[in-house]
Amino acid sequence: MIDRREFVTAMGAVGLTGTGWLLSGCRASRRLDRIGVQLYTVRSAMQESVERTLERVAATGYKEVEFAGYFDRTPQQIRAALDQNGLSAPAAHLPLESFENNWDATVAAAATVGHHYVILPALPTADRANLDAYRSFAERFNRFGERAKAAGLAFGYHNHDFEFARQDGQAPYDILLEQTDPALVAFEMDLFWITKAGGDPSAYFRSHPGRFHLVHVKDMTADGSMVDVGAGKIDFAALFALGEQAGIRHFIVEHDNPGDPFASIAVSYRYLRALSY
Repeated sequence: MIDRREFVTAMGAVGLTGTGWLLSGCRASRRLDRIGVQLYTVRSAMQESVERTLERVAATGYKEVEFAGYFDRTPQQIRAALDQNGLSAPAAHLPLESFENNWDATVAAAATVGHHYVILPALPTADRANLDAYRSFAERFNRFGERAKAAGLAFGYHNHDFEFARQDGQAPYDILLEQTDPALVAFEMDLFWITKAGGDPSAYFRSHPGRFHLVHVKDMTADGSMVDVGAGKIDFAALFALGEQAGIRHFIVEHDNPGDPFASIAVSYRYLRALSY
């Protein structure tokens, strides 16, 4: 039976973003109490109406959203739609030019909408030919991170699978991790893409504690297909159990090409809401 000290310790950990505690027998288990969605999943609906899309996302149960474009809305209009639906947008995916050429506008938009993380979602294909290119990007990431920190923001990078294709015996992703300052550069671990590439998210969580402030929660079948969360083979409970060590603060559902986007995000939400770990 759980004693008082264990109970107090468990309850004190409720402050970990996105999680709540349950007591099961002698073991304290957690559940996600705030789940986000990357709006790229419902991009076709966003093109038709940002406002109606956010309303449907909120009705599904999501509390957080991550943007990938504002679809011709101003930051003020985006913030109003979020507020109307009780949503927050802690992060946004932004193109490289937002960090290199449009920084002032990026900061202003983030402040208005309420973003904390400004995320680079990928590296241009032409700029990742060799390990030196990744070393150069690591230096640029540190500069982006310095500017973000000065503006009260945090810079982050989102992976695909190409960062794990070894070059000269080394995974480029390791260079990005090892040659960036943990105080300046966060990482958004895409659990599908690293798994598809043959990588082990749990190994990274353990070897680089605190670096992974966000995760994209995406599932994969044995044949490598992307499916709704819970329909594949990824052991999310085991990964989320390492969340505090990894530094995870935001759990963000995504499906790159769902058949029915709103059905997909609903299935994924229900699975994650019921998951204990």
